[in-house]
Amino acid sequence: QVQLEESGGGMVQAGGSLRLSCAVSGRTFPSYAVGWFRQAAGTERDFVAAIMWRGDSPYYTDSVKGRFTISRDNAKNTVYLQMSSLKPEDTAVYYCAAGLTWGTMSTMTTRSTYNYWGQGTQVTVSS
Repeated sequence: QVQLEESGGGMVQAGGSLRLSCAVSGRTFPSYAVGWFRQAAGTERDFVAAIMWRGDSPYYTDSVKGRFTISRDNAKNTVYLQMSSLKPEDTAVYYCAAGLTWGTMSTMTTRSTYNYWGQGTQVTVSS
C-alpha cells in the first residue's frame, strides 16, 4: 500500500508561483512513478507531470512545459511540483498519484497507470 498526501495549494494571482508537495508513505520501489494530475470544475482529470521514484523520466503535458517542474526528494519521501508563471487556466484541484510502470512516456502520462491517489489540493489563479 502507498499513501499520498498533497499540500501547498492556495490562491495566487496570474504570473505568480506555488509549490505543491506530495508526501509519500508506505511501500515504494524504483519502478513506481509519481504523477500530478489536475481536474477543473466540470472536466476530466488530466495529466500534468510525472517522474519515476528513482528520479528519471520527467514528463510534462505541453501546456505546462517551461513553467512547471517536477522533482523528488527521496530522503523526505516527497515529490514536488513547482509551478511558475501561473495562468487562470491552471485553476484546478491537483492530485498526486503513484503506480508501477516501466517508465515509458505512454504509461507515465496515462491515468490508468496510477492506482494510488491523494485527496487533492485546490489551486486557484486569479486574473
